Amino acid sequence: MRAWLMLVIAVSGGLGAGLRYVVDRGLTPKDGGRFPTGILVVNVSGSLALGLVTGLGTAVAPELSLALGLGLLGGYTTFSTVSVETVLLAERRRWRDAALNLFGTLVLALAGAGLGIAVGAGIAAALGR
Repeated sequence: MRAWLMLVIAVSGGLGAGLRYVVDRGLTPKDGGRFPTGILVVNVSGSLALGLVTGLGTAVAPELSLALGLGLLGGYTTFSTVSVETVLLAERRRWRDAALNLFGTLVLALAGAGLGIAVGAGIAAALGR
């Protein structure tokens, strides 16, 4: 991999992580809230966006695909935070919220990725790619 592309991917990852923080903080009530809605929105929207990039396939330059998928969206989405939030909810004996967080994130992120792939493939087909 070329050095400039590695740098672009690294910078994109940092931007994605910053964007995750902004979205999460913007959707989390000041009192901490009852449910980690911000991270749920981050992971579902990130899965949708990565599905879109994947579905676009060759309609997107490989370097751009890496910068967006591996870099930006890799930094934006986070499985580790879902895991920690789920454990914290379970430790507080909020079993329903813990299960909803874990399984809800899984189901919604898979649905978002699937939708993104379908939409991206449709766009690519319309472009003749």
